[in-house]
Amino acid sequence: MPEISRFFGIVIAMYYKEHGIPHFHAKYAGQTGVFSINELQLIEGQLPKRVTGLVLEWAFEHRQDLMEDWELAKVKKRIKDIAPLE
Repeated sequence: MPEISRFFGIVIAMYYKEHGIPHFHAKYAGQTGVFSINELQLIEGQLPKRVTGLVLEWAFEHRQDLMEDWELAKVKKRIKDIAPLE
């Protein structure tokens, strides 16, 4: 799993073989949510409301970094770590 960030028990990942709209995965306590980067919304899965809020706060702060990682992943280049939410 290409982990790009981790904070408050939440693991953020982006996969190389994924296609479609730019997105990332957030995992927490055995649950997974998929978030669109462009719209910054949960598009698949389910996470607790508090966790979803933290992920969206983080993504808003790092939207450009997420898009850069998405572009790198599309061409199978090493994606970069992104700073955690503090």
